[in-house]
Amino acid sequence: MGTNYYLQNKPCPHCGLVDNESILHIGKSSGGWCFGLHVMPEESIETLDDWKRLFEDPDKEIVNEYGETITKEEMLEIITQRSWPRRPKEYGPYSEPGPNNLYRHKLYPGFCVGHGEGTWDHIVGEFS
Repeated sequence: MGTNYYLQNKPCPHCGLVDNESILHIGKSSGGWCFGLHVMPEESIETLDDWKRLFEDPDKEIVNEYGETITKEEMLEIITQRSWPRRPKEYGPYSEPGPNNLYRHKLYPGFCVGHGEGTWDHIVGEFS
């Protein structure tokens, strides 16, 4: 189980609709794992710093999959301040030890293409 996060245009002040073409998947938070930060080289989004610049756009907002608005400060905390109370006893074929007792995705072409400097991994492609 986890929660997906998105960056989108703010809703129209008149009708409340959101331009669906403006929605970008930021990534996924799953308990016990480093945050899966969605990187999209084709969109020039390759690092957390690239996402931070996008978070500054006053015409955009961050929402989770439940429609709740998240501040940029909350989003950055979700990505960078992760921990788990105990170290996992085993790691599967796609995981390895990460910081703060978290699982980290193993580097794998077409999925995890890098590890962030902290509690996030760079993930490409479709995932949720």
